[in-house]
Amino acid sequence: MNVSLTVWIVTLVIIGGLFVFDYFAHVRVPHEPTLKESGFWSAFYVIIALVFGGFIWWKWGGQYGGEYYAGFVTEKALSVDNLFVFVVIMARFAVPRQYQQKVLLLGIAMAIVMRGVFIAVGAAAINAYSWVFYLFGAFLIYTAVKLVREAGHEEEAEAGREDKLIPFVNRFVPTTDEYHGDKLFTRIKGKRFATPMLLVLIMIGFTDLLFALDSVPAIYGLTEEPYIVFAANAFALMGLRQLFFLLDGLLDRLVYLSYGLSIILGFIGVKLLFHALQKNTLSFINGGQAVDLPKISTGLSLSVILGVLVITTVASLIKSSYDARTAAAVSHEDSSGPAD
Repeated sequence: MNVSLTVWIVTLVIIGGLFVFDYFAHVRVPHEPTLKESGFWSAFYVIIALVFGGFIWWKWGGQYGGEYYAGFVTEKALSVDNLFVFVVIMARFAVPRQYQQKVLLLGIAMAIVMRGVFIAVGAAAINAYSWVFYLFGAFLIYTAVKLVREAGHEEEAEAGREDKLIPFVNRFVPTTDEYHGDKLFTRIKGKRFATPMLLVLIMIGFTDLLFALDSVPAIYGLTEEPYIVFAANAFALMGLRQLFFLLDGLLDRLVYLSYGLSIILGFIGVKLLFHALQKNTLSFINGGQAVDLPKISTGLSLSVILGVLVITTVASLIKSSYDARTAAAVSHEDSSGPAD
């Protein structure tokens, strides 16, 4: 896949332009977006991402187009997992709803920059050392196991990070206890203070950094092309702000999503290990020779990813609906009281 510098520049300008548009059209004036607004713009960014995949398919062929779509779906699913943590952060810092958009958009912009750095480092490492795929695969399998163990305990994890973060920041920047609109800094009696909004932004940025450690190796398990890796990451993150408000009330009902994501990460981890063995150069494995293993196609990968997401989403909604009916029945019995 030969991607010219011009294509890279145009892509970066498009992504940057969409962020600038998003800021001036929706974020500059603080407000709480309606469900209709969030739904429309979430769909808009998904359509943009799908159209971009069509461009890749037309320009470089179906193989790369399929890799982009598989990567985009995976990264989009992982970004939904981010939203669980964002909800916890917003709740713990009691961020007013009308001010949440700005900090989310800035956090997403930070995430794209950080992932761009990770992608560049990952591409350089892969080009220099093929055994890096062993590390990526093992890390994803470890992450899959960790995700299952921590399912449902996001609030406790964020509380621990918050307890370490706030004293650290306060050592360098005095912080106010109250919000001053959506400002990150304010002046009180001529002295400069950080607002709690800055702490929220740092927490979101740090969380994005941790998620990048999972997402970048995951997509490198689907494609080795840095351009596709970056584009899939960027377009998956765009529209995440709108998705946050759209799914805010639904997130608690996706009780099995973490398990589904763990299956996806584990599957991609195994695929990476297969790929590493097929390109093996380590002398202590099969005498430094490649291992003959079946290749997991992009089509199979996309089918597994979509299938797992559909099954876990449907199962989550059925479970949540059953729990709600059970709770309502118990509440009704309690309110009725014992028969005379």
